Amino acid sequence: MRAQEKRKIVNFIILGLSTFAALLGIAFLFWILGALLLKGLSVISLATFTNTGTPPGMEGGGLKQALIGHLMLVGVAMAIGIPVGMLAGTYLSEYANESRVSNFLRDLSDVMMSAPSIVIGIFVYGILVAPMHHFSGWAGSVALALLAIPIILRTTDDMLRLVPQTLREAAYALGAPKWKVIFQVVYKGAAVGLLTGILLGIARIAGETAPLLFTAFNNNFLNYNMNESMASVTVTMFNYAASPYEDWQSLGWAAATILTFTVLFINILSRMVMKLRKKG
Repeated sequence: MRAQEKRKIVNFIILGLSTFAALLGIAFLFWILGALLLKGLSVISLATFTNTGTPPGMEGGGLKQALIGHLMLVGVAMAIGIPVGMLAGTYLSEYANESRVSNFLRDLSDVMMSAPSIVIGIFVYGILVAPMHHFSGWAGSVALALLAIPIILRTTDDMLRLVPQTLREAAYALGAPKWKVIFQVVYKGAAVGLLTGILLGIARIAGETAPLLFTAFNNNFLNYNMNESMASVTVTMFNYAASPYEDWQSLGWAAATILTFTVLFINILSRMVMKLRKKG
């Protein structure tokens, strides 16, 4: 057998295995989404969004306390993560350049992005929950913010470095100070990329359960006080799915469906934003 024929056979085998692996992964994805649609959509109703949780056996239970609590936790986390991540990314791109400090911070952010979320949860438990002797929404938001900051930081750093240096030089030639060049020229040139980083940060923290178990814990009642334990969709879903009660299990499927398609929508939106950037 000639070498060319061997290469064709090997190429055919590798291509076939790669195609099979891709189809298998897609099949599992559609299997999961299909199961969520079948078991989740059938129990989702207006009451799911307007009613709070009820004791087992009572009809009319919903996820209002979990949905509102989740929005508050993620909202506060992003209120912390966006300015910290963007300012740190701006420092790396515009001030630190390729210094040892910048390289160390980039490596540190990469390590934090790959760190298990439960480690972040235990860390925040040790510095906030244990000293205060109670769970709180603030602790949950801090834990989520620590997960979002590295993503926003690295995205900001990468996007700002893609802005042509000639734009900065033109602004400097007009007498603009550095801070004004950054805010009015560099940020505008990287606006789409910065928005993508924020969306990716939201998608990253929206589906987290482990850090919230150690920080915000859970609450079966509607609560707007961030100083107390708060409900979240992920922890509520975990508790309901593990319960022996059918009505709670049904609400667990509803929570899983809402959360999955929300995160899926955010990821699709971030990809659409990136495509707009490439076209622009």
